[in-house]
Amino acid sequence: MTKQTTTTNERETMTTRRPVVICTKYRGVFFGYAEDTSGDTVTIYDYRMCVYWHSSVRGVIGLASDGPNGQCRVTGKAPSIELRGVTAVMEATDAAVSKWEKGPWG
Repeated sequence: MTKQTTTTNERETMTTRRPVVICTKYRGVFFGYAEDTSGDTVTIYDYRMCVYWHSSVRGVIGLASDGPNGQCRVTGKAPSIELRGVTAVMEATDAAVSKWEKGPWG
C-alpha cells in the first residue's frame, strides 16, 4: 500500500499517513492521507474532493479501489482539512492513489 511519510523539523520524528477515501454525512467524498481515522472527525492531508463521479467509476468504493477517471470532477489539492461527521473511511489501493495523484481532470 502506498504510504506518505513526512518529517517534523523540530523533533525529527517520522509519521506514516495512509491513503484514504472518506465519506461524510454531509455527502462529501474526499481523498487524502490520514494518520488517525478513529472517531467521527478525521484530519486528512494533501487532499482533494470528488464533487462528481461518473457511473463508470461504480460509486465511492470504485473511487477507493480504482480511482477517479476522466469523466469525474475533482478539485485541486489543498494542504489539510478536518472532516466532521465521517461515515466511512476506505483505504485506497495503489492503483487508485496513482489516479488521484495524476489528476486526469487537468
